[in-house]
Order: sequence, then structure tokens, then C-alpha cells
Amino acid sequence: MKLCILGGGGFRTPYVYQALLRDSGSPRITEVTLYDVDEQRLQVMLMILSQLAEPFADAPKLKPTRNLAEAITGSDFIFAALRVGGLEGRRCDEHVALDLNLLGQETTGPGGLAYALRTVPVMVQIARLIAELAPRAYVMNFTNPAGIITEAMQTVLGDRVLGICDTPSGLGRRVAELLGLDATRVQLDYVGLNHLGWLRRLLYQGRDVLPDLLADDTLLSELEEGQVFGLDWVRSLGALPNEYLYYYYFHRDAVRGILAAGTTRGDFLARTQQEFYAQAAVAGADAAELWRRTVARRSASYMAEARGGTQDHPVAERDIETDPSQQGYAGVALAVMAAISRNERATMILNVRNGATLTGLPPDAVVEVPAVVDANGVHPLSTPQPDLHQLGLMAQVKDVERHIISAALSGSKAEAVHAFALHPLVDSVRVADQLVAGYVEAIPEVAAVLTR
Repeated sequence: MKLCILGGGGFRTPYVYQALLRDSGSPRITEVTLYDVDEQRLQVMLMILSQLAEPFADAPKLKPTRNLAEAITGSDFIFAALRVGGLEGRRCDEHVALDLNLLGQETTGPGGLAYALRTVPVMVQIARLIAELAPRAYVMNFTNPAGIITEAMQTVLGDRVLGICDTPSGLGRRVAELLGLDATRVQLDYVGLNHLGWLRRLLYQGRDVLPDLLADDTLLSELEEGQVFGLDWVRSLGALPNEYLYYYYFHRDAVRGILAAGTTRGDFLARTQQEFYAQAAVAGADAAELWRRTVARRSASYMAEARGGTQDHPVAERDIETDPSQQGYAGVALAVMAAISRNERATMILNVRNGATLTGLPPDAVVEVPAVVDANGVHPLSTPQPDLHQLGLMAQVKDVERHIISAALSGSKAEAVHAFALHPLVDSVRVADQLVAGYVEAIPEVAAVLTR
């Protein structure tokens, strides 16, 4: 089978390839096409992947290309991880918002909307190309903002597009291990949108064990979410919030922390990524090890502001998945491919079409819920309905997402302003006007969408 990785020169690619190397099932991926617009990144990644493959006699064949049609044609699965506008675009996403004392973050708040504006048209066009050149392929989308992009691509490809995020499953795994349970035998009751959700129950042998964690000061203090949100707030919610809800529950604190740090996540990644590719190009046999060290550094500083640190100086160690058996989103992608191609039925939390799952949201809205995947595709499981707080926040953000998709596809500035103004982290029509004007001025790809 053929896997196409869109954005194959990016940092995520080795994770996916390592998961494939350790897959011994049949049928399996035998060919991986790496698509990227940057030739240097492609060649560096090809060198790293080749080094990772050295111990494996039957490693999937690698085919780098800058030709999108060639990459897609005949694919059985497509892993999408593109960054339209590059890291300079991400920096602008952050700084335009921060200049107005608003959250600058690539998926949450105004930064995420700006990212979506320039990314939706590209990904919808790619979806049309997939429909033409690989109509039977399943698309596993990791392109951010993942929920918005997945919903936009589904307008072309339907349920053959699903969004992947490892944060919910990672949260469930960490909770299970903290309670001394086998993480493979727990059932997660999780509901939300991408980067906006709650773990409501953790079932083990038919019993919800989450209350055991919430009642234990020592255990809850060891969990990163307990440290970030505080024990009292987590208990008042009666659920464990996705880490990105920090930006909603502690919005002013987050903005203040990022501004005080003077360096955004995008600033940090732009600098360190440029250093990495320059060093990797001449690293020779040490390229793979350089990638591992760079990934560890990037992971350690992830959401550093939520833990009282900065990008350059994180104050706490993170739970970084270096064990090959804990493959994060790459493991989720592999499980999806195995379930569909080999009927290895699996349950996982995915971004999928809502249907009748959550009655308070439209049937064609993309939601993040547990789903069963098998040879017949992806099937969201029935789940208890969200409470009023959860549904209210989900509904408001989902309305914003649908307006931003409309703006991206129509080129309407009015729709864009509507989306920004309704976002709970903006909440001002006048500021929304300033944001749209600022993004049009700062990011050529946004200007191209809203001035066409």
C-alpha cells in the first residue's frame, strides 16, 4: 500500500515513518511518498528517515517529490501536515493578535482563525485533487487548525477525511498509568472540538475511576492538568479539560505570560528550525540523532507559558513520548490504517462528522469524540450529551469555525470579521476589524484570500 505524506519535509515525518517501520501486519505500507515544496527540507528528511530505516530489512520505500499530483496519485492513505505560510506566517498569527493584547496561538483564538483563512482554500483544492487522483484514499488530517481543516475537506471527500490529534488519547493514557491501570484496557468518555474538549469519565472494568483521581490530592497534583488548571478548578468542572482550554479558562494570564516572555512559540520554532535544517544538511550519519535532540527541546517547551515558563526557559519537564510503543499521533495514524486496511477494529478519539452524536451541533459539524474504525470506515460512538457549559462553548466556537470556512472559500472580509468578532477570545467587532486588517497587511497568503 502507498502512503502519501503532505508536508513530508516537516518534523512530524520521522514519527510516522518509525511507526511504519515497527508495523509487522499485512497488508502494510510499502511505499511512502514525501511531498514538500522545499527541496532542502525534503533531502534532509530523506537522510534522517534512511538512517532510521537502517536496522529494518523491509523498510517502506521512500519517494521524495515536489510534484503534488505525483505524490497523491494512487495513494491508499494520505497524511496531511502542511503549514501554509510557513513559520513566518505563524509568527504573524501570534504577533498581530498580541499587539492588540489578544492571544497569539496557532490553533486557538484569532491566531488560529488567521491560520485557517489561508489554509482552508489550499486544503480544499488538495481535497479536489485527491478526489480525482486517489478517490479511494482515506485522509488523516493533522494540518492545523485540525477541526476546521477536516470539516472543510469533508465538503469534498466526506467521511474519508478524519482529523487526528493525540492530546485526548495521551491524556487518557497518562491518567490510567497514574492510577496504576493498563492504559490499553480503559475506555475514554471524551467530548469536544479539536483543542477544546473534556475527559468526563475513564472506565475500567465497567467502573468510572476518574473520581478516584479527582479525590486524591497527591495523584491529581502529579498530573500536568492538575498543575496547569489547579486542583480546585478541575474538581469544580468534574472533568479533566484538554490542555488547550488553559487559553480559555486563563485567557488573561496566558496573554500576559506570552507578552512578558518576549518570545512566542513561533519565534522559538522559526529560530530553532532554521538552525536544525542548516545543521542537519551537514550532519551526515548524525542527522537522525540531531533530530531526536531537537524534538526533545521542542517538546520540553511546548505550552511553556501554561506552566509559568517561557519558550527558551521552560520551568518543568513534560511527559515526552520517546518510547516507540507510545507513538502519539503517529500511533493513531497507524491504528487508523490498520483498522481500515486489515479490519483490525479499534476505538480512538478522532475528529469526525457529528451526525446524530451531539444533538446540539449540526450533523455536518466536525467534533472530537470516541469513534470505532474498521474496514467499513469511521463510526462515532453514541455518547452522553455535553453539559450546558461544554455545549455552549462548543457551539460558539463551532459557529466561528463555520464562518471562517465561509470567509476562506468566498474571500469575504465581512465573513472574516464576523468570525473574529464572535470568537470568545476576541469578543469585539471593532477589534475584529483591526485583526482582519492586521492579518491582511502582515500575511500575504491571507491578503490573497481576502482581496481576491
